[in-house]
Amino acid sequence: MKIEVVEKIYKILLEIRPEVDFRKSTAFIDDDALDSLDIIRLVVALDELFSISIDGSDIVPEYFNTIEGVADLVVKTIGKN
Repeated sequence: MKIEVVEKIYKILLEIRPEVDFRKSTAFIDDDALDSLDIIRLVVALDELFSISIDGSDIVPEYFNTIEGVADLVVKTIGKN
């Protein structure tokens, strides 16, 4: 399941910031690959795609610095529903 989630997240990230190589980046926020508006757009897209509602308290760098972190958040949120 997580591999499928990662691929879907990668596609969303490419739509948000096509100029960034998210597969190589290990610190999206720290490297300024994503800004706060990008993260909001990502959260909205994830909520819609996966039919989830990401809690505001989970919108932290720990979950948004890597694709794996975002995937962990999605899987965690799916598990809550």
